[in-house]
Amino acid sequence: MRVIESLRELGVASRADVARHTGLSPATVSTIVTQLRDSGVVVDRGDDDPPAQRSGRPPLLIGLDRSVGVAAGIDFGKRHVAVAVSDLSHRVLAESRREMPDDYTASDGMDAAVEILDDVLADAAVERDAVIGVGLGLPGPIHLSTGTVGSSAILPGWVGVHPAAQMTERLELPVHVENDANLGALAELHWGAGRGSSTLVYLKVATGIGAGLVIGGRLFHGAGGTAGEIGHTMVDETGPICRCGSRGCLEMVAGGPAVVALLEPRDGHDLTAEAVVEHAIAGDAGSRRAIADAGRHIGHALSNLCNLFNPDRIVVGGTLGTAGEILLAPLREAVRQRTIPSAAEDVEIVPTALGDRAEMLGAVALVLYRSEHDPALGQPFQELSATGLG
Repeated sequence: MRVIESLRELGVASRADVARHTGLSPATVSTIVTQLRDSGVVVDRGDDDPPAQRSGRPPLLIGLDRSVGVAAGIDFGKRHVAVAVSDLSHRVLAESRREMPDDYTASDGMDAAVEILDDVLADAAVERDAVIGVGLGLPGPIHLSTGTVGSSAILPGWVGVHPAAQMTERLELPVHVENDANLGALAELHWGAGRGSSTLVYLKVATGIGAGLVIGGRLFHGAGGTAGEIGHTMVDETGPICRCGSRGCLEMVAGGPAVVALLEPRDGHDLTAEAVVEHAIAGDAGSRRAIADAGRHIGHALSNLCNLFNPDRIVVGGTLGTAGEILLAPLREAVRQRTIPSAAEDVEIVPTALGDRAEMLGAVALVLYRSEHDPALGQPFQELSATGLG
C-alpha cells in the first residue's frame, strides 16, 4: 500500500517523486505503477502542470483515478459553513459556502453541512458511497481524549459537543475533526504558502486568533489538543475579560471584534471586520491604524512563539489577514524587535496563498493525510493489497 498512500499524500506526482517518498527503488515503483494502471487505480495525469521549480523536460505524472474515491471537507466558521469535495489527486471537484447566523447551534450547523455536502456531491456527479472520509474544521480546541469541543470555542453552541460522532451518525461515513487553524496549516503546507517548510505556523486572525503548528510535516497538538491557542496569550493583565475567563487575551485586543469596536464610535454598529479591511485597503487612515495596532499586538505574542518554537515560516490568514501589508508590516517589525536575533532571522512571515478557502481545503487534506486512520479506498485497493501490490 505504500505507493497508494504516497499518491494519496502527494496528489499528482512523477514516479521518481513516489520512489523518493516511499524509499522504494525506481524499478519497484515502476512495476507497481504499471500494475496499478492496469487495474484502473492509477492514471496518467499529463493534463496537470508539473511543479514550478522543475526545469527541463517535465516528467510523466500519475495520480489516483477519480473512480477510487473522493474526500470531503467541511469548515464551520463563526458565520458560515463551507464544503468541498476533492478526488484523491487533490483536485477540487466542487465546493459551496453558506452564510449562517451568529452563534448558530451545533445541530443547525451540522444539518446545514449535510445539505450542502449533498449539493456539492451532486455538482461533482459523485455518489455519497464514493466518499472515503469527511474532514471537519471548527474554530476552537478539540480535546484529544474525548473528541469534544473545548470551552474557549468561538461558537458557544458547540462547547461539549462531539462533532465527529454526531456527523458520523448523520452521514454514515468516517469523520475526522480538527481545529480550524490546524487545518489551515495543513492546507498551506501542502498546497499553499507553507510548501517546503519544515517548521510551520499558520496564524488565523479572524473573530478569534489561533495558530496551527506543524513540525516535520505533522500537526502538533500538544498533550490534550490545545496547542496553538495563541489568541489566549495575555498581552494586557488589566485588559477586558475574555470568554476563556482570563484577562487581556490577545484576541480581546487584536481579534476582529476588538478592531471593529475601536471604529464603531465613528462608523456605527453595523461595521464588520470585512468592512474595516476594505476601508483600510481603500486608504482610510483610521481603519489602517486599527489594523496596524492589531498587527503590533499579534507580533508581540508571536515573538514568544518564535523564541520557543523557532519556525521557519509563519503564514497569516483569516479575515484580518486579507489586509496584507497593513497588518503584516507592523507584525513583522514587532516580531523582529522582541525575538532573539537568530530566531528572527530564521522566520519568514508571509500572507496566505489560499485565502478564505484554507480551512475548507485543510478539512479535505485531513482525510488525505490522516495516516493513523487508513480508510478503505475501494475494491481495487483491497484486491491489490491481497496480492502485495501498492
